Amino acid sequence: MADRRLQVFMAVAKHLNFTRAADDLFMSQPSVTFQIKQLEELYSTRLFERRHGNVSLTPAGELVHSYAEQIMALSDEMESRLAEMSGELRGPLLIGASSTIAECLMPQLLTEFNALYPQVRASLIIANSDNVERRVAEHTLDLGLIEAPHKLAGVSCDVCGGDELVVICAPDYPLTSTASIAPQNLVDYEYISREPGSGTRQVIEAYMRNHHIELDTLKTQMELGSPEALKAVVKLGLGFAIVSRLVVEQELEAAALQIIPLKPALKRSFNLIYPQDRFRSRLASTFIDFAKNKLRELVA
Repeated sequence: MADRRLQVFMAVAKHLNFTRAADDLFMSQPSVTFQIKQLEELYSTRLFERRHGNVSLTPAGELVHSYAEQIMALSDEMESRLAEMSGELRGPLLIGASSTIAECLMPQLLTEFNALYPQVRASLIIANSDNVERRVAEHTLDLGLIEAPHKLAGVSCDVCGGDELVVICAPDYPLTSTASIAPQNLVDYEYISREPGSGTRQVIEAYMRNHHIELDTLKTQMELGSPEALKAVVKLGLGFAIVSRLVVEQELEAAALQIIPLKPALKRSFNLIYPQDRFRSRLASTFIDFAKNKLRELVA
């Protein structure tokens, strides 16, 4: 079990708010403040700045945060290994997933895994592919599911299914008159893009470069951080976006959006990543095997 003061510190660092951290931990706010004060006295430095009602990490706080993430991860690993010695599959499992996978596939995957192993406490962190891979490499996540090819050393990768990316636009947008579209023709229309670091964006940019399209020729109107944000803007008729078929099923049924396949088709893999050089618990191995099989089934 990690030091309680570190657990309190991580909660305050997460929310940058002592009241919300206290609510998360089922503690009183004075108790949270006392724990942070003890930690600051232990290290003889301030970990948080408190100015005009705002809370932020100091440089020392940022350093403590980076180490605390690793300490908490090792504590969870110890708990899992001890559970294995008693023959149980139980304990925490920290999973990262990029937006499309998290929104479309993880709810069913985690629900079915929980039904098989009710003693496992799975936590899902949603971030773009770059951030998920970074945290896996830093050992602050047990594993991750991302949409872009992995890039960092020390990370293993298994392909487990994939999807197709398509153009989406509002029903009255000029593109709707075409049954399919070549990437060269997209430069004539307003483009709504995902943010830097997004796996979807990386795959789209590689596709464009492979078809000799300079990225700065796209009429990019804005960059947004999730498929839901993209769909909301595209519904207003402000441009087109390129997203997974998986994220627009409801909008297609309601005729709120229209899809136009790219020609040639743009397909990508879903990648399950995990640390290459770290002990892998039976819990993590069991989830990896389950996820690979289930994801292939879900996207078949």
